[in-house]
Amino acid sequence: MDVFEAIKERRSYRSFLPEEISEKTIEKILEAAIWAPSPLNTQPWEFIVVTKKDVKGKIFSEAERCIKWSLEKSGWKWLENYQANFLQSAPVIIAVIGDPKKTGVDMFLEEGGVGYQHACAAAIQNMHLAAHALGLGSLWFTFFDKKAMREILGIDPNKTPLAIVCLGKPSGEPIQTRRKDMKEKTTYIR
Repeated sequence: MDVFEAIKERRSYRSFLPEEISEKTIEKILEAAIWAPSPLNTQPWEFIVVTKKDVKGKIFSEAERCIKWSLEKSGWKWLENYQANFLQSAPVIIAVIGDPKKTGVDMFLEEGGVGYQHACAAAIQNMHLAAHALGLGSLWFTFFDKKAMREILGIDPNKTPLAIVCLGKPSGEPIQTRRKDMKEKTTYIR
C-alpha cells in the first residue's frame, strides 16, 4: 500500500465487529509504533494492550463520566449525543503512555516539556496507518481523566496516559470528514 494512499484513505471507526485480533497482528501494529521519531531517540512511549472485558468496561465508565462532566462544564450540546460504546465493543484497546522524563532537550526551554507527547503522537499515527494497511479500523481516543486512567491500568504516577487506540475489524462505513485545503493552512516565509 502506498503511504500517501494510506494517509488519505485511513478513517476513524466507532463500530467494530466482535472478531478477535491476533497477537501477531497487534505486535505488527506496535512494531510500527516504535519506529516513530522521538527527541534524542528517547522512545518515550509504553503500550498497554487491553482485551479484558471488565477493564474495557472501566475505561468506558470513565469516558462516560468525562462526557457528562464536560457537558456540564462546557454546555456543548453535541456532547448530549456522544456515545463511547465502541470502548466496550473494540476487540483491542491500546493505551499509549508517555514518559515526561524522556522529552528531550525541550525540558530546559521556557515552554518546553512536550517533546515526549509529540513522539507518542507520531507513534499513534504509525499505529493507525499500520492498522489500516492490515485491513483494521482504528480510533484515537482521549476523553478520559489521566489520574483515573492511571488507576484503572496501574500506570506509574510519573508517567502520562496520553491516548487510547481502539482496534478492530470495521463494522459499517466510517464517518467521512472533509479536510481544508492545504494552501489554506500553510504559510511560506521566503
